[in-house]
Amino acid sequence: MIDPVIDLGRRGLLLCCLMVPLFSATTPPPVVAIYYHGNILTGVGLGDSNAQRVTAIAVGDHQIVAIGDDAAVLRQKQPGTKLFDLRGAFVMPGINDAHVHLANAGRIKLAVDLTGSSSLAEMLRRVNAAAAAAPPGEWLLGGGWDHTLWENRTLPTRQDLDTVSGRHPAFFVRVDGHIAVANSAALALSGVTDQTPSPQGGQFDRDAKGNLTGIVREDSAQDLIRHHIPAPSHDLRRRAILLALEDAAAHGVTSVQDNSDWEDFLVYQELEREGRLPVRISEWLSFNDPVELLLAHRAAQPAGDRWLRTGMLKGFMDGSLGSRTAALLSPYSDDPGNSGLLRYDQARLDAMTRERAAAGFQIGFHAIGDGAVEMALNAFAAANASPARRDRIEHSQVVDPRDIPRYKALGIIASMQPSHLLTDMNWAAARLGPQRSHYAYAWKAFLDAGVPLAFGTDYPVEPITPFRGIYAGVTRSNEAGTDSYFPQDKLTIHQVLLAYTQGSAYAEFSESFKGKLIPGYAADFIVLDRDLTRVPAAEVLKTQVLRTVVDGRTVYEAPNR
Repeated sequence: MIDPVIDLGRRGLLLCCLMVPLFSATTPPPVVAIYYHGNILTGVGLGDSNAQRVTAIAVGDHQIVAIGDDAAVLRQKQPGTKLFDLRGAFVMPGINDAHVHLANAGRIKLAVDLTGSSSLAEMLRRVNAAAAAAPPGEWLLGGGWDHTLWENRTLPTRQDLDTVSGRHPAFFVRVDGHIAVANSAALALSGVTDQTPSPQGGQFDRDAKGNLTGIVREDSAQDLIRHHIPAPSHDLRRRAILLALEDAAAHGVTSVQDNSDWEDFLVYQELEREGRLPVRISEWLSFNDPVELLLAHRAAQPAGDRWLRTGMLKGFMDGSLGSRTAALLSPYSDDPGNSGLLRYDQARLDAMTRERAAAGFQIGFHAIGDGAVEMALNAFAAANASPARRDRIEHSQVVDPRDIPRYKALGIIASMQPSHLLTDMNWAAARLGPQRSHYAYAWKAFLDAGVPLAFGTDYPVEPITPFRGIYAGVTRSNEAGTDSYFPQDKLTIHQVLLAYTQGSAYAEFSESFKGKLIPGYAADFIVLDRDLTRVPAAEVLKTQVLRTVVDGRTVYEAPNR
């Protein structure tokens, strides 16, 4: 039977009022709030220009109970129902960010935040200020630096840090997390010397004389230092997470698919018990953990919990383009002796993937380079992947065009972050060369091949705001509008919004209650100061969130509203 709501949206018919049939005719559903006089995009038919619009929605306990025109929905008013005049504002389903690192984002805010440093000198000024304020011998930690923003694009060194860090051991992660810079004190405390070999999948950079530069590439190398850094306290984790959650809600994000530590998940559980989660969370588990531990972690939270649950297993195939650690099938055009770093050999990866798939886990592989993508697809094929499993490749930034049909055949979701293009387009062509560049950030090629898209931000690698990604998706231009990256591959605004809402919901098996504003679905929506589907693309970047509603509860309201 055709869903009547979907059918109405497809046919573009006028909808007067639909109510969820959860109560008998004599017991109407409770109506807690009515939002009316709005320009409301319900999400029905969102993939094309015939997307359904209404002017009013009624919210019950946690969900939408009615949608339609003002008169019809206002007739559902009950004693105690709150009325909200939207004054013509644009309303859409809440953003579901399909790829974030919440806890890390919050901890950067509480540590030495190097985000946006416009030069090495500015980075060092921030480190020097932190060193002056820190107790003697305390580790200086933080991240967010990006050398590609600097005039000479030269990586920082341990000697640079030594000049400003005093006797403090210091360890600062690049914005993408795939390389870090350590000072001499941190290397000495960790026992890493000029003679320490680089581990598989990682690297200690050395100068022409074989001496350590302080640059540490990928987790297998970084972990040799991290193991000597005191673990964050429970209180620090909690404060960091609350900051990141507040940031998400303020930017219209109502659901996230998160990659944080298990200790951070325990904080999420604590916040849920207290009723303090403003955003729904699907938490990823580590692909490398033993299956027995993964099963125990999965059992620690009810699978049907709509606020907090565990999701897919996250594994890393390679690093990043910005760090030149993304694994490519042929060397970097601007670094001919380097093809990046692979973290697995194929046979081991295949065996691990089969074992975890047999245990019933959805699997998502971080793969940025075309060599890493090929390895991930091979592992999925070895594990007999199918559309029902909804396995994913996170990022999928550089893909051999011959591999795109393999996504479709194996039922793999392309989980991508359009805002990465805004950062990367300044140097991506130099890294990749003209031929590979054309097949980078290939959202349209995936969509044209019938591959499901799920969009996110990779926060804090990029800001949590979805509007930069929406702008990138529809323009493939820099934020100044002065340069474009293969603009023929841009998407329509409806396609982009679909990937940020229903596409992301599908990627986490929650499309039955998220991503649309129709009766029976969660009352997760955002009120914006402009209609994203009708303003010039450049105006999307200026979008302000007026209100964020999750589960029928306002979790953010703009000041002076």
